[in-house]
Amino acid sequence: MTRHAKVEKTTRESSVLVELDLDGTGKVDVSTGIGFYDHMLAQLGKHGLLDLSVRTEGDLHVDAHHTVEDTALALGAALREALGDKAGIRRFGDALVPLDETLVQAAVDLSGRPYAVHDEPPMAPMIGAYDTTLTRHIWESLVSEARIALHVRVLSGRNAHHIVEAQFKAVARALRDAAAHDPRAAGVPSTKGVL
Repeated sequence: MTRHAKVEKTTRESSVLVELDLDGTGKVDVSTGIGFYDHMLAQLGKHGLLDLSVRTEGDLHVDAHHTVEDTALALGAALREALGDKAGIRRFGDALVPLDETLVQAAVDLSGRPYAVHDEPPMAPMIGAYDTTLTRHIWESLVSEARIALHVRVLSGRNAHHIVEAQFKAVARALRDAAAHDPRAAGVPSTKGVL
């Protein structure tokens, strides 16, 4: 069984192509036109052991918002598609990730119900061309299309780069754990029988 997905989405604001393999090795090829966002998506692939290819062309002459949002929506849709019926997965995953002075906790439930909880401290408004207020929106967009529950809490941190990067690494590790095959599981991990 392959857990691979390809999602293409084109609007007047952006054109996005995402290819995702849940059982990859962390091979990443990402281009969104926003260097820091590319770096964050690379963290997601590398630490989640996802083979991830992203090609986004957006209206960066306006700002980064549509490019970031539409990429996150397509990534969420690809994750949902690649998970399939979710039979035999662990379902829940969590991670506690340090990055120098920063510590981030992420927990995920591949529940079929979209819900995002995000808690981070105030920080510098920009990292290069990346608006740091978009981080919460990335998680909300990803969750809405992936139909998962995600909690991300920044427990400590001062440096904006570290705070955002540790979030992506923590989410990657939590997703990796939740999507992993459980050799003891039979069927879908829910008393309802579906996720």
